[in-house]
Amino acid sequence: MSRIFSGIQSTGNLHLGNYLGAVRNWVQLQHDYECLFCVVDLHAITQWQNPADLKASTREVAAAMIASGVDAKKHIIFNQSQVSGHAELAWVFNCVARLGWLNRMTQFKDKAGKNRENASVGLYAYPNLMAADILLYKATHVPVGEDQKQHLELTRDIAAKFNNDYGVDFFPLPEPMILGTATRVMSLKDGTKKMSKSDPSELSRITMTDDADTIAKKIRKAKSDPDLLPDSEKGLEDRPEAANLLGIYAALSDTPLDDTIAKFAGEGFGTFKQHLADLAVAKLGPIQGEMTRLMDDPAYVDGVLKDGAERARALSEPIMAEIKDIVGFLNV
Repeated sequence: MSRIFSGIQSTGNLHLGNYLGAVRNWVQLQHDYECLFCVVDLHAITQWQNPADLKASTREVAAAMIASGVDAKKHIIFNQSQVSGHAELAWVFNCVARLGWLNRMTQFKDKAGKNRENASVGLYAYPNLMAADILLYKATHVPVGEDQKQHLELTRDIAAKFNNDYGVDFFPLPEPMILGTATRVMSLKDGTKKMSKSDPSELSRITMTDDADTIAKKIRKAKSDPDLLPDSEKGLEDRPEAANLLGIYAALSDTPLDDTIAKFAGEGFGTFKQHLADLAVAKLGPIQGEMTRLMDDPAYVDGVLKDGAERARALSEPIMAEIKDIVGFLNV
């Protein structure tokens, strides 16, 4: 069976974009693949995190996976820092990857901004750790958003160079999986910007811990435009907010965007937003309730992560031992 690895940062406040772009897809994929789903807390500290908040956020993200339907008995849910092979292999890949490759990574440029000289080395080398996350388990497929596709291409480059440098056929070249409608969910306050945990406005995003009233309120207040909804996808050009809200409806209802557009063609935003709010509450409400229950039982969540880490180590340690032997590390 093909093996999937995917991760999500443990910075808490998971939002609708994380759910539609990642977690919901994981639930669907687990029926056909062997899966490892990782809370990537090593990635999280590329930018400073309050230690207490980081621990709480790691539990929250794990709870969101479980509440959304990821089966922690059949598959593996764990946090990255509990498996030392991630950091070990990342160092090997630091010595395989080329500076020119990392200099082309657009996410570093976006995150570092004008403070490039003050960015951490970890933020710069983030893609090498991402490659290690995937290749430590010889994953064959990786579900990614459009903004992570460049990093997966780098992972393939690193795998190919390692194989070539050492004259082995060891690492697979993992394939990207970009799935479903609304793989890139935009801000409810600005349809040109990605929905983000870091946006100062709470109204810009629907979080996985929002209750029904809060979800409905945020959708009612979402930015729109004065025109009626169009009758074709072409009519969404230069209408980013309309495109975003229709895309969210299509994703939540598991219907093609064209069908969603046809359903609401000629409607005003007031009517459409009520339909979208009802749908969002119906889909997200049960997850929010289960998340609340799980967050009230941290020992259970910790147990899931502990069990997952043990199983992840059982998979990764033999692979890491082979890597060390290929590289030439002496093991006495």
